[in-house]
Amino acid sequence: MPAQPIASTRERDAVAETMSRIAPPTFTDLAEERRHRKERLAAGFRVLAKLGLTTGIAGHITVRDPEHLDHFWVNPLSTPFSKMRVSDLLLVDRNGTVVEGDKMVNAAAFAIHSRIHHHNPRVVAACHSHSPWGRPWSATGRLIEPTSQDACSFYESQRIVEGFEGVVFDLGVGDRIGEAFAEQSPAAGGVNTVIHENHGHITVGETVDEAVFWFLLFDQACQSQMRLEATGLPYKVIDHEMARHTNQQAGSSYAGWLGFQSYFTEITLEQPDLLD
Repeated sequence: MPAQPIASTRERDAVAETMSRIAPPTFTDLAEERRHRKERLAAGFRVLAKLGLTTGIAGHITVRDPEHLDHFWVNPLSTPFSKMRVSDLLLVDRNGTVVEGDKMVNAAAFAIHSRIHHHNPRVVAACHSHSPWGRPWSATGRLIEPTSQDACSFYESQRIVEGFEGVVFDLGVGDRIGEAFAEQSPAAGGVNTVIHENHGHITVGETVDEAVFWFLLFDQACQSQMRLEATGLPYKVIDHEMARHTNQQAGSSYAGWLGFQSYFTEITLEQPDLLD
């Protein structure tokens, strides 16, 4: 077995240089941080809609409130992702009560996301939608293989929650999903993706940016895997040591945050009303 690849000085310097120039903002004012998180949340919905990763009223993205840590911001039931604005977002408490906003919260959103946030203090945001490729892949009951650099972003960071029990209204199912994210992992960003069988995938992050980017990338990884297998041809899987090394490069929380920045810039330039 080959030795574990070691990051070169050049590689470490390149990462340090990038992080010194492009980094997540820090805040001393809670109101500013709350506004920032809500803007990212509204943008995340618009990006999912633009890329065709939505299905009817299904799907939800949440972000923890920076002051009231047992509260989270979420989309109202039936408001189209393509029309989501900062002012549309709801603040929900630990009991599912809407404490800011005048619309209805999706019961499945509460059942899933409240338990993810409850079991994972490190998680700031979580993303789920019924996407074109994550949905069928969930029926395979398998993890995505490390067949490419992008797929390595999820190496050792995926978990499967078995069993489908209908629309997720049961907090017990939400607990199983939340507990899967809390499992230990050697992956750079810990467990960032859970595949709920016959339902789809859910991703999390330390920022909205990260959670949404992993969701987008995992759907692409599902598409790539299914197309690869559809050829019927043999294919190569990256070996364990190199897949783990690549995950440390491409699967960190910072990498996930960075990956979303171009999406955010593009969507806010195209659809500035999302900031209203």
